[in-house]
Amino acid sequence: MTNDKLNKNQIEDVSKFFAPENKKKNVETPDGQIIEVNPLSDYFSEARPKVHEPNSSKVVETFLNWARAESLWVLGFGTGCGSIEIPPLLTPRFDAFRFGVQMRPTPRQSNVIIISGYLAVKTLKRVIRSYEQMQNPKYVLALGSCTINGGMYFDSYNTINRLDKYIPVDVYVAGCMPRPEALLAGFMKLKELIKAGKAENANKYVENFDEYKANQKKIIKDWNMPDYNW
Repeated sequence: MTNDKLNKNQIEDVSKFFAPENKKKNVETPDGQIIEVNPLSDYFSEARPKVHEPNSSKVVETFLNWARAESLWVLGFGTGCGSIEIPPLLTPRFDAFRFGVQMRPTPRQSNVIIISGYLAVKTLKRVIRSYEQMQNPKYVLALGSCTINGGMYFDSYNTINRLDKYIPVDVYVAGCMPRPEALLAGFMKLKELIKAGKAENANKYVENFDEYKANQKKIIKDWNMPDYNW
């Protein structure tokens, strides 16, 4: 079965679960024309992701990794209680801008996502969609003990343990909750990995795509979207 047919079947299977705003509809344009709009074409991809190989020239790839490390655009998406530690980073006291760290409003503009503390099952689906919409190369910084072993919520029925089962993690920042200085140290470690060419977990996600999807679907019982969210 081709990817196109597979994706079409997936969409048909889950279409009955979609909210009304996600179904096909006819809309009137400002000039009076009637056109059909299919929100799924805007939200999802029609093919599996592919591995993005490093540049064949070591010199070029080294330069690109330096540029990536010095321009970390972070998706402003607070997933847990650790989000309160992020705003101080942008104040004059900590001044994350001097390290090339900038907050961005959408996944399409970002290459770093911070999982800030505990992650609920309900939120996991949104995190997956946000992560998959980010363009490669992209990185995950996991903040707090909850992302490592569930922290104080280790036995909760709706809190994720072991974040790296569901999306690949580049850097863990331990603590409950880590202070802004610890988060800056995490960014420094991430920059070190990027410059060394060792922050390739976006490709790891693609290579182990089926395994990650299986783990995600074990947790998310109302999986009502196609697998390809690019």
